[in-house]
This record gives sequence, structure tokens and C-alpha cells, in this order.
Amino acid sequence: MSAPHTAIVIGAGVVGVSSAYALARRGVEVTLVERRDGPALETSHANGAQLSYLYTDALANPALISQMPKLALGLVPAFRLRWRTDPDYLRWLGGFIANCTDSRFRKNTLTALQLALESRVAMEELTCHHDVEFGFRNAGKMHVYRSARAWQAAQAVAAMKAQPGVVQRALSLKQAIAIEPALEQAADGILGVLHSPEEAVGDPHSFACAMQDLLTKQLGTTAYFGRLVTDIALRDDEAEVVLDDGDRLSADIVIDCSGAEGGRLLRRHGHRLPIIPMKGYSFTAPAVDGSPSVSITDVEARVVFTRLKAGVRVAGLADLGNADRSIDGKRMATLLETARASLPEGAAFDEAAGFWCGLRPMTPDATPRIARPHPRLAYNLGHGVLGWTMAMGSAERLARLIVN
Repeated sequence: MSAPHTAIVIGAGVVGVSSAYALARRGVEVTLVERRDGPALETSHANGAQLSYLYTDALANPALISQMPKLALGLVPAFRLRWRTDPDYLRWLGGFIANCTDSRFRKNTLTALQLALESRVAMEELTCHHDVEFGFRNAGKMHVYRSARAWQAAQAVAAMKAQPGVVQRALSLKQAIAIEPALEQAADGILGVLHSPEEAVGDPHSFACAMQDLLTKQLGTTAYFGRLVTDIALRDDEAEVVLDDGDRLSADIVIDCSGAEGGRLLRRHGHRLPIIPMKGYSFTAPAVDGSPSVSITDVEARVVFTRLKAGVRVAGLADLGNADRSIDGKRMATLLETARASLPEGAAFDEAAGFWCGLRPMTPDATPRIARPHPRLAYNLGHGVLGWTMAMGSAERLARLIVN
């Protein structure tokens, strides 16, 4: 397949703007189309903000099988499974359960790790060559374990990931507090801490806005915001997208980076991707004296704390199969309660604001789908909870697939 001179990228979340950048810097003339009024206003807008390059553990794992009945009944506050009867969802669940084996967990985790490491390199190259401001810093990351079984399993997974470029250390609580004093307030029940000192943070919405500015002002990208793509037409000589107002845009190739919407436009062309939404929540609260500087993930509670310029971003919960984009007040209250219990003095929780929810595009094996199934069509979809982490690396893979 020949390399295109022009491309239309659908979606301006972190994956979309990264994909547009990877193509534009290779000389492709890019048009970016986004249904919202600006970049990163949906799932990318206010996620956990952690660039977790080493924490690529696949969601499907043997330990999760025993929890499935509780998840389905809503008995695990942090993680809920919504039952649906449509065939695509049932096929997805079947694929997910099939991935809950030791061998597939290992394969999927290491596959995601390789992409994440590529993403780290791509992000470092971007920040070295361009002045994009999004609060990027190497904060380090700590995973806190309160279960002996989970702590033992985490150390085994860390050993499995051991390779050049992967720095993770198992710490006692005392050692962890010496690095991040904020953990002292949450000392009750902590059995061990996995420390990844080279992990980074950055605000994804600021990133997408900075990238959009870079794309339009320096790389010649044209952007259409507030425009919904309703259809894709593929011809021998060009591809075309149809917008909701009837306008049509054409290019050599169209690339779908529409996140949880992924697959909607591809189905009429014979591509049914195994992607379903997993709803998550976040809020941002002012920092206080007890707020952590190191990123913290309470593994059992499924809640993360990230220090940003705007305060402390707290994100968590997982509602698998929930496609409702509205904020559920009860679930947000659960996240606030969970955060207080996990790190009582981690932020000014009474002043929390910026309440948000987003739909993570999940695949059964927790690895994204990056392909060019037709000379005029490609996609970069299904990044799950690691869209922010994998955005730059998956964009580079996409660009190499299309241009090189």
C-alpha cells in the first residue's frame, strides 16, 4: 500500500492529536475532525493524569474470575460489571474470560508494556523538540498493597517485567514513607509498596490543547471542531468523510481515533472491533500539606492520586459495560468516600471540583487495535485505561504502518 499525502484523523483526544502529530511530522497533510467544540473534552479530558509506562497489568487475570459473581451483583464498590444481552457485549465478555489465564495475562501485560515503553521514548522526544506545556514531570509512582496475596502477586509481576528500561522496587512501608511522607497517614493495613521512580505525570487536556496549537501553527494541520462524522466512504482513489451538516471532506486515507465510539464508523466496512466502554470518574481538589508529590495508586480501592498544578487529581472506579456519559452522583460520592478512606489528608476533599466521567474503550486483552485494513482506512483504538500512557507510542506505530 502506498504512503498517503493527505489524511483525515477522526477524534481529538490524546490518541487523536498524537496520531495527527506522528503523521504530520512525517510530511502528511492532516485534517483533524472532532465532534466536540475543542480537543480532549471526553475520555481524555480529566483522566488520572498518570503516565504509567510500567503499570500495564492486563485487567483480565486469573484472580478476577472468582470475583465475577460479586462484580455482576454490584458488591465491589470500585468495580462493577453491567450485564447486557446484545451479542457484541456477550462476545466481548467471552473473550475477556478467555484472557483470564496465567499465560494470556503474561502475554497481554508484556505486549502492553512494550507499547508503553515506546510511548515513553516518543513523549521524551516530543518534549525535547517542542515547547508543549502540560505539567509534564517525572513524579515517580507508588502502588500501595493492603492484601498479602495481592502484594505477593505484584512482586511476581514486577519480576516478570524485568528488562532494560524497567525500574521497579519493592519497598517496605517505612522505606516508602521516607520517599513519600504522605503515605504515613494511610499506614494502617499497608503491607508493601511497589515504587516506579521514573514514571511521569501530565495533564491530558492541557496536552491535547498544546498539541492542537503545535499542529495548526507549525505543522499545517486543519482542524474542524463541533463536527460529527456520520459516515466514511472508501473509493479507489480517495477516502471521504460525511459530516452531520452534509459537508464532505476527502483525503488519501481516513484514520479512526474516536475512542469509545471506535467501530461505529467501521462496521459498514466489515470491521467489528471488540471494544466496549468502561466508565470511570475523577475530580480535582486543592492540594494541602499532606498531599503527595509522588503519584499513588491504592490497588485494592482502585483509586489514584496525582499531583498537578491545578491540585490533586483523584480518579477511579470501573463500571464495565456502562455507556452512559452522565455523572452518576452516587458513584462520584463513592469515589470521594474511597479517596478519603485511602488517603485521609491527601487533598482538600471538601473543596473538590471538576467532577468528570469518561468511557474508556476496553478490549478483552487490554491491548489497542492499530491497523490499516484498507488502503484508504486505518484505525488506532481500544486503549482502555492506558490511553494517556499509550497515546504517543501507538501514534508512532500507526504512522510507521501508514507512511514507512
